[in-house]
Amino acid sequence: MNRRVEFKNHLREIFHFQLRLVVGIGFVSVLMGILLVRFIYLQAARHTYYQTLSESNRIAVVPIVPNRGLILDRNGVVLAHNYSGYTLEINQNKTTDIEATINDLSTLVTITNKDRKRFKKLLSESHNFETLVIRNRLSDEEVARFAAQQYRFPGVEIKARLFRDYPFGDKTSHLIGYIGRINDSEVSQLEENDLAANYRGTDYIGKTGLEQSYETDLHGTTGIEQVEVDAGGRAVRMLARTAPVSGNTLVLSIDAKLQEIAEQAFGNYRGALVAIDPTTGEVLAFVSKPGYDPNPFIDGIDTQSWDELNNSPDVPLNNRALRGQYPPGSTIKPFMALAGLNFHTRSPEQTINDSGVYYLPGSSRQYRDWKPGGHGSVNMFKAIQMSCDTYFYGLATEMGIDNISNFLSRFGFGKKTGIDLEGETSGLVPSQEWKMKRYQQIWYPGDTVSVGIGQGYNLVTPLQLAFVTATLANNGVAYKPHLVKEVQSSRSSENRFIAKEPLYDLHIPPKDMDLVRRAMVAVTQAGGTAVFASAGATYQIAGKTGTAQVVAMKQGEKYDASKIDERHRDHAWFIAYAPADHPRIAMAVLAENGGHGGGTAAPIARKVFDYYLLGKLPKPLADVPIKKGSVHD
Repeated sequence: MNRRVEFKNHLREIFHFQLRLVVGIGFVSVLMGILLVRFIYLQAARHTYYQTLSESNRIAVVPIVPNRGLILDRNGVVLAHNYSGYTLEINQNKTTDIEATINDLSTLVTITNKDRKRFKKLLSESHNFETLVIRNRLSDEEVARFAAQQYRFPGVEIKARLFRDYPFGDKTSHLIGYIGRINDSEVSQLEENDLAANYRGTDYIGKTGLEQSYETDLHGTTGIEQVEVDAGGRAVRMLARTAPVSGNTLVLSIDAKLQEIAEQAFGNYRGALVAIDPTTGEVLAFVSKPGYDPNPFIDGIDTQSWDELNNSPDVPLNNRALRGQYPPGSTIKPFMALAGLNFHTRSPEQTINDSGVYYLPGSSRQYRDWKPGGHGSVNMFKAIQMSCDTYFYGLATEMGIDNISNFLSRFGFGKKTGIDLEGETSGLVPSQEWKMKRYQQIWYPGDTVSVGIGQGYNLVTPLQLAFVTATLANNGVAYKPHLVKEVQSSRSSENRFIAKEPLYDLHIPPKDMDLVRRAMVAVTQAGGTAVFASAGATYQIAGKTGTAQVVAMKQGEKYDASKIDERHRDHAWFIAYAPADHPRIAMAVLAENGGHGGGTAAPIARKVFDYYLLGKLPKPLADVPIKKGSVHD
């Protein structure tokens, strides 16, 4: 049997082997080339980027919150300061069941229903914050108890924080304001103003009052710490530190003791008082009563307390001095007299015969004077002294509303004063144009009659009335009112003083100003409507009382406070300055539903004058006899 013998082709096998070898080497070379190119790219072109990324993983940047600046009165009395304490905080991103965690925590530390309600409120409002406070101001014992059990509570930690405190509470609440947790809208505003970086780690911002107006000064500059951390995120060592810069200190023109005396002088009355140095514009006292305790607002006030404040009939959250708008009543009469002299409508000597009733020309409608039977023969001096309504009814009618509006606007009525607080309202000086625009109605002669005695559409704020009174006391030269006297820098000894800022000079003829100012002195002396204000005083007070209607009376109807609900009774006004010959302090006092200014508002002003000018402390309210009389306004 023949067999076929096949021989291997070694040359072909060698060729195929070499071909595979070349392909393999080529493939490996391509891969090595790719790796080499990638290596060069990462090590050369991307070196800086990955080095920075590596450093950021190794180094943690921790913000250091600065101390908030202090707020002091003109004598160095502390009105707002900081103190340190411990807080118990929950990281909502690391806690699966917050409610169960809080229940467990309550076995170690005291957590009240108010704490729970406040926490829920913060939880619903503070979406951008990782940690939220469930308890503030822990005792040392509570800190120790929690520290021993901390392993049971992932996402819960104790932090040392600075707390804001307002030692005068409700007495300075509308002046100082308060700070509170930054909300989403404020975060957006900080980002828009390129300030977000300076608020890293900061949970609080000024919400109202000077805390809000001077936020930039008070906040300070946030510092940073660069800390090396291990793979688990634990700190190993500190590499670098930039210290924070504390906020600046505000020194106010306010006298804290004067503020306290003014607030106490109101007794149970609601109202407002603003006192100003007429030669500088410095605000010496700024009272809105009732106030509220601002301290609970810092960490978020609970719902129940908020409802009690918000729904109180006394409206303690309303800043009456800054935002309250009221008819000025007879306090407008000195300014009406100056207007009459300015337009030559009346001369000082010109008299009218006041029978107690005024009739509009060509009309049978009666406008009664406060005094039945009238004041007889009355000139301008006596009209101011006795607050003669009939005189000013006629003066307003003769001048016309547009002249009145023009002059009062020049004096500062119907305009914001520009004080260094947010939220000021402007009051209202009516005119024909305003009424047509507001009500689509023409101006009637009867409207002018009411304006002449500060009723009708007239509206002023206590701050505005104090400002125009200070301008009058300063012979028509107006200075912008301000609460901050000095900003003390935390960086250097170069402090910023708030200089007095003249706004305008009305250039009122000295003889006109002298007449009105002498008449205002007569208001507080025998025969005047505020005689109780200056009884026994060793200095002269120039003033003007006023009564502002809350509920309009029907024509011919006599006002009887005893038959009217307390909150519908007239408001009591008193504007004044002293000493009359060299004014150092001017003020406006409003006692809501206080009736006549001479009997209610003027005695409040007297206590403020006595302390500021003489250092005399008022008697306790229980020791002050109630003075009764038939004086009007």
